[in-house]
Amino acid sequence: MSAGAQLSVTDMRSAARHPVDYEVIAEHRQLGDVHIRIVNISTQGFMARGEHGLGRGERLIVSLPIIGRIEAHLIWTRDERAGFQFERILRSDDFAKLIDTLQPNPRLRPRR
Repeated sequence: MSAGAQLSVTDMRSAARHPVDYEVIAEHRQLGDVHIRIVNISTQGFMARGEHGLGRGERLIVSLPIIGRIEAHLIWTRDERAGFQFERILRSDDFAKLIDTLQPNPRLRPRR
């Protein structure tokens, strides 16, 4: 995937990120299963920690509670951190339910 991702969602890095600790097995077209730990998430994407061996522009399919399967594109990497952008913006009501599921500490959930 040398051309990189052709993203339709604009870069909205100012989006509110919510801390989570969620391990997921993502699907990669060539590598198969890739284990990643999501450490924060927003309606536009997530940050993962850990060794994943992926390059900028590569794509994964992740399965998230409430949301289901969604494609994510690797936008940046630094050390053992990586930022992924979803193929589409998550609906706010589904995102709120997702946070309730992934973030059991009510003090860290967004106010509604």
